[in-house]
Amino acid sequence: MTAPDPRPATARSREPSGAGETVIENVAVAPVAGPDIRRGHLRVRDGRVVALGEGPAPALPGAARIDGAGCLATPGLVNTHHHLYQWATQGTAQDAPLFGWLTALYRVWAAMDAEVVGGAATAALAWLALSGCTTTTDHHYVFPKGRGDLFAAEVEAARSVGLRFHPCRGSMDRGASQGGLPPDEVVESLDEILAATADAVDAYHDPAPGSMLRVAVAPCSPFSVSADLMTESAALARDKGVRLHTHLCETAEEEEHCREQMGCTPVDYMEKLGWLGPDVWVAHAVHLHDRDLARFAATGTGVAHCPSSNGRLGAGIARVAEMLRAGVAVGLGVDGAASSELTPLAGEMRQALLFQRARYGPAALTARQALEAATLGGARCLGREDEIGSLEPGKLADVVLWRVDGFAAALDDPLCALVFGGRPEVALALVGGRTVVRDGELRTVPQDAAARLGADAHRRLIRLAGGVLPADPGAPG
Repeated sequence: MTAPDPRPATARSREPSGAGETVIENVAVAPVAGPDIRRGHLRVRDGRVVALGEGPAPALPGAARIDGAGCLATPGLVNTHHHLYQWATQGTAQDAPLFGWLTALYRVWAAMDAEVVGGAATAALAWLALSGCTTTTDHHYVFPKGRGDLFAAEVEAARSVGLRFHPCRGSMDRGASQGGLPPDEVVESLDEILAATADAVDAYHDPAPGSMLRVAVAPCSPFSVSADLMTESAALARDKGVRLHTHLCETAEEEEHCREQMGCTPVDYMEKLGWLGPDVWVAHAVHLHDRDLARFAATGTGVAHCPSSNGRLGAGIARVAEMLRAGVAVGLGVDGAASSELTPLAGEMRQALLFQRARYGPAALTARQALEAATLGGARCLGREDEIGSLEPGKLADVVLWRVDGFAAALDDPLCALVFGGRPEVALALVGGRTVVRDGELRTVPQDAAARLGADAHRRLIRLAGGVLPADPGAPG
């Protein structure tokens, strides 16, 4: 009898590069669009899915073949909300609510430079890739003057790690002197913001099919930006044909703030400013009224659900089960690393499922619905459901193979092992057919080096900020 090969199944063939044809066989498939395949195959050619089905693949001379035994193939996960720079301030203000957490950190973030952003982004993107993410957004909204090109630094980090990237040029123009939350030294003027945002779109946005880089316009939140910035940003984005993103309804305090200063609820305010529509997705949406759910569904406004961050900051549990029943596009987001320390995107499927069941009961959200939110729901938020988010012929070959053998083999349903289990090892992650992760290791940049860059970014930011992190405003006295 031949001894079994001790290497992981995916280590027995050459590395997929995105060119030519690759066949993944003997694998379970959860395509999201269409029924699950218990044991079948997936064919990828020149960066796109060309076929999938039950049973063995046909003979294809010259194709690279991958034995997917013990694995579940899914679409790559889509992260719909993040703040990559916050990798450098993890573990700060551990017991504070959102407003106290922000107050503690704004002045630290004001010291960051392009080197900090580049290192933090590289580590955060590598961590996302290792948890099955193939497409991610980022919402960067703090731009200290004279600190280098922060936006370019994160774009370069995404190119090196190899993820499909949707950076959002964020902004704040409403400092404390104008009734906003951030200190005046971390906000920009309206004219500066509009010029820099237009420049970012012109320099980096690629609308072509299969694009690896698309830019969105993203004023930070109703309590840190002016009405003029919101309306002018929407006009700019629509003129250039890009999407809009912002934080909305994250905490109960936000509604109190809006009612006091704007005379209406946050969603009412967004509607007045022209910020509901199929080109808009918002982060969090925890505190929605019934009429808000209906307006989101009617207008096609999407939601990035961030369960771990919402739990960490005590913000509440979003009404995701009700949103899905209403037809709202819901994706998942890790949120900033400083409010969601070391959270893997794969783990947000489990968190979303458990939070909804804690609120509504055990039938509130299924494993398949959680996977759909993490893939096709996220693609809908980004306006890319025709290209990513499901495994279908013609779509981009953003594919993840998860190890569901070993201890997980006790579960008959591999998707249950993926979602209920939290985070199986990534055996293979392809972005456009190109290998980014293989056998739990990053293959685009050295994994240890990416981790060191993140740690160095933390130390550099602390030094630039004066040597110490602020005291925790939520800690017991």
